[in-house]
Amino acid sequence: MDFLANHIEALIFCAPKPIKAEDIQACLSEMFEADVPMEDIDKTISSIQEKYAADAYAFEVIKSGGGYQFLTKPAYQASIGILLKQQSKRRLSASALETLSIIAYKQPVTKSEIEQIRGVNCDYTVQKLLEKELIEIKGKAESIGRPMLYGTSEKFMDYFGINDLKELPTPKDFAQNDNEIGSPEKEEEPSIEED
Repeated sequence: MDFLANHIEALIFCAPKPIKAEDIQACLSEMFEADVPMEDIDKTISSIQEKYAADAYAFEVIKSGGGYQFLTKPAYQASIGILLKQQSKRRLSASALETLSIIAYKQPVTKSEIEQIRGVNCDYTVQKLLEKELIEIKGKAESIGRPMLYGTSEKFMDYFGINDLKELPTPKDFAQNDNEIGSPEKEEEPSIEED
């Protein structure tokens, strides 16, 4: 029975979504070239669930969506949440941050307005920001073609640790002081002599 449990564990672990007992049976029957009774599969899944219910494991086998999958136990939700948040922060590319900042400061803004500022096509970046739920569709513009208007979302606020858009730095916060040490001296533009 152990060999059956190992195969079932491997199938549950590798399945991209919850795997149904019928699909497990079909895989095992094809592999062993013999019918594997559903009763044996159900018993083995139950023993696997008992095994991973022990405190020694951080994950368990859960039945959801009509199938089985490995999920981490609720006790580890906080540490996983931190990891996902850190990974999400790292995944924002320079172009995504640039696009996001334009949306944050100019919202509500159309994609063509973003593209005019950036000078490049923003379809992919806007789609990724929508998928990450950092921006959302705020409506449609009254201009020709009624393009979508984009703005930041609640998740954007949480992501950057702010409660209001007024907390975003203003352009003057980025201005360089005239007397700053190490700032380049202003050079006079070379004059162009006429022949």
